[in-house]
Amino acid sequence: MPKKTRGELEAELTKAIIKFEKDYLGRGPLEARTFILGDLILMRLRGVLTPAELKLAETREGQALVKETRRQLFETSWPFLESLVRETVGCGLLSLHTDMSTRTGERIVVLTVDQNLDERLR
Repeated sequence: MPKKTRGELEAELTKAIIKFEKDYLGRGPLEARTFILGDLILMRLRGVLTPAELKLAETREGQALVKETRRQLFETSWPFLESLVRETVGCGLLSLHTDMSTRTGERIVVLTVDQNLDERLR
């Protein structure tokens, strides 16, 4: 089996995170991009909020509630994300960092993995 390129791995990760968002959180992003940077995987998801979350986010309290709920849901998905990383890029997941903007409906996800993927993708 030929070695996958950086672009192919990034595309596979993007496809998998979109599926995860749809299956686990009920709605997938309208747009998604993934970037592999050494031992980091950076994902940018746009359009992740549901209409109800957008309405709730019109107030300061609602914004905090939407962000905290989404953060907790995402962090409880560690086993799935760990499996996704292992199956797609063949390494372990060390940490997960995420934040989202209730104003733009954009989520940033940073995954730290146990290998420098740049070295493998040369």
